[in-house]
Amino acid sequence: MTVTSASEIDVVLGELTEWLEANWDPELPLSAWWQRLGESGWAQAHWPREWYGRDLSRADALAVSVAVQRYGAVPGPAGFATGMAGPTLLVHGTDDQKRRHLRGMVTGGDGYCQLFSEPNAGSDLAGLQTLAVPDGDDWVVNGQKVWTSGGQVANKAMLVARTNVDVPKHAGISYFLIRMDQPGIEVRPLREMTGRRFFNEVFITDARVPAADLVGGEGRGWTVANTTLAFERALSGGWGATTTARPGPIAGDLDRPAGAFVIAPGADAPSVASRPGDSQRLAALAREAGRTSDPAVRQGLARLYTLERLLALTSRRARALQESGGELPGLPNLAKMAQNHAIRQGRDLTFAVLQAAGMLHGYDPPAVAAAEAETGIADLGGLMEGALFAQGPPIYGGSDQIQRNIVGERVLGLPREPRTDRGVPFRDLPKN
Repeated sequence: MTVTSASEIDVVLGELTEWLEANWDPELPLSAWWQRLGESGWAQAHWPREWYGRDLSRADALAVSVAVQRYGAVPGPAGFATGMAGPTLLVHGTDDQKRRHLRGMVTGGDGYCQLFSEPNAGSDLAGLQTLAVPDGDDWVVNGQKVWTSGGQVANKAMLVARTNVDVPKHAGISYFLIRMDQPGIEVRPLREMTGRRFFNEVFITDARVPAADLVGGEGRGWTVANTTLAFERALSGGWGATTTARPGPIAGDLDRPAGAFVIAPGADAPSVASRPGDSQRLAALAREAGRTSDPAVRQGLARLYTLERLLALTSRRARALQESGGELPGLPNLAKMAQNHAIRQGRDLTFAVLQAAGMLHGYDPPAVAAAEAETGIADLGGLMEGALFAQGPPIYGGSDQIQRNIVGERVLGLPREPRTDRGVPFRDLPKN
């Protein structure tokens, strides 16, 4: 079912409200609430009905997600599982894989991370060296991954590993769903300049993954991984309501009351990956600081507001294309680059408005409170964290330079950059 008219979406939202009135209970453990929501199809309403969805369009699923939050309930699980792993499995997975894995994603029972990048395979992801070797009904994996977001609270992961060194590098990669909570997988958090430990390095030693969890077939991992990355880029503008609740058994949220994670309608969820302040937030700060007469600040605010409006219109355009069954090649890549441009603009404007206060940052709540008390800026901690984190988005998920290459070569048809590794078996390539 694809809802297209206002009357039809009103019927859907009315059905949702009736369901919430009968099922929402803030005293329920989060795990029990997410199980109800996920199994009802309301958590990921754009997924197929046979796989825990309601066959709605993405735009109508967005309306459902927002309506759940406005009702005063907790929306469905967000993050790597439902945003990337699940959609990838719906495209490339077998029915057996969907039966075994999708329920844990949509009910929040499993928390996922992404084991893609390596110390010597970041922008050149196809140069990865983590090796998976068949052993009976399993594959045995050895290698190292880095910049693994949320790896410290994930019990499962999307893994790309090399399964054939005798073919060119893109052809020898396979895609797995692997358990993180097993011997042989060590997660070491990396401290960022914000003071948080959101990213990790992961060391894999003789870890095992069942052959049944090889997704898309041996040697087709590059195709499957690009599907995952496309979903990641599509998420760059955000999708649906926000929640601070974290899925999976390691994060520690599932046993807490669901009501503890309710966010007031219209409020933003705190995030460990905060972006710099938006134009309205920074305009208010500029007025308080007496900086609105500075032409550079005024121009920066106008530029940031313009970028925000363009991003909103681009998102609406993408949804309209999805509704009509159309597609604009390269739109997710362009949207990611546009958002990164807005993030950098917000960062620069934050420092321009804060001036000397922009040199203060607390790495724990007492230090943040002390800096805010000293400067009189109530949200200094959030502003500084967003500005310091702004260096990350233009790199992760494929750097801006990689996005430009993709658009240039695959959309505009420009000549590919010269390559010396085309057709060369991976084992014969020079490596660090």
